[in-house]
Amino acid sequence: MVLREARPEDAPAVTRLYRLLVPGDGQVGVTPERIRAIGADPHNFLFVVEQDGGLAATGFLTVCLDPMYGRLPFAVLENLVVDPARRRQGCGRFLMQAIEDICWRQGCTKIMLLSSAFRAEAHRLFSARGFAGDKKRAFVKYRRDAFDASRRGG
Repeated sequence: MVLREARPEDAPAVTRLYRLLVPGDGQVGVTPERIRAIGADPHNFLFVVEQDGGLAATGFLTVCLDPMYGRLPFAVLENLVVDPARRRQGCGRFLMQAIEDICWRQGCTKIMLLSSAFRAEAHRLFSARGFAGDKKRAFVKYRRDAFDASRRGG
């Protein structure tokens, strides 16, 4: 297994993995231009794990400037997904360990991640890696929901 930052030519493979996270969402689509922009941003990282010549997993990391602890940042990990054909082969653990190492080297005070409520297998991985699902409560408001509510008069 090899961890690396995504390259523009990875866009179709990352799109395929992301569509596993939100089945049926026709808006999901990663562009080479967006991967280039992320690669040029010193606070954002789109990682992929290569295994046996293919992309086995991906995770998107943002290192956020935090006013609370002086110059120490915190991290947000999103869109972590392992190809179903490669699950239980260590790809997820490998990716998460690498991301954690990067965060701790950068002095992050914490790593936060969101996960869809139905992803029980992923939650077991996160818990096994020391992420606590009971310390904070996450709230999310999607743009599509906000605009749908306003169109319905709500």
